Amino acid sequence: MRNLAVILARSGSKGLKDKNIKELAGKPLLAHTVEAAIASGKYDIVHVSTDSELYADIAKKYGADVPFLRDENLAGDKSSSWDALRFVVTEYEKLGKRFDTVTLLQPTSPLRDAKDIQNAFDIYESKGATAVVSVCEVDHSPLVCNTLPEDESLFGFIDLNKVGRRQDMKTYYRINGAIYIQNTDLLMNNISVYSEGSYAYVMDKRHSVDIDDEVDFAIAQAIIDKD
Repeated sequence: MRNLAVILARSGSKGLKDKNIKELAGKPLLAHTVEAAIASGKYDIVHVSTDSELYADIAKKYGADVPFLRDENLAGDKSSSWDALRFVVTEYEKLGKRFDTVTLLQPTSPLRDAKDIQNAFDIYESKGATAVVSVCEVDHSPLVCNTLPEDESLFGFIDLNKVGRRQDMKTYYRINGAIYIQNTDLLMNNISVYSEGSYAYVMDKRHSVDIDDEVDFAIAQAIIDKD
């Protein structure tokens, strides 16, 4: 089985300038994911998909394969990650390289490590899955969450018949954005990654930090320092 890892790292982040190459623990953010992917031993190619020559050079320094840049039409704020993945697959096919699986590894999940990737692949293979997506436990049950009206009234905010003691409530999970393994045919045929044959890989919450702003960077750095 030939496997491709794709790390989407466009330039021009609005929320945090050059987030994907901002230093975390002494190395660019995207480097943590490149190194984890390579260390997992699961991939024939680890590709960084970027529209920036600078980002490409940094990615290559850490061992990624970047023989082409992402089409600028796929590098905007509203561009689809799945379209970007399909572009990568198509470009590699032009180079005579085809893959059985494509894994999206977002650089904003720097604490996801090689073992997480290996564990996710174990599930993919043992279950004969078409896709495996990483999840983690939520901090708060959706049963105690709701939207607020304009006057911020709490009338009917929660259903007390459904909310009991915390320890008696069911465990809920969320997509953590760290790992998306899928069969290449699934991707290229625009079939949802959450279709039949898709399974969850439950990740440790410590490894599930998703970096979007300076606070997230500080949290990730604190976890790295403690470890």
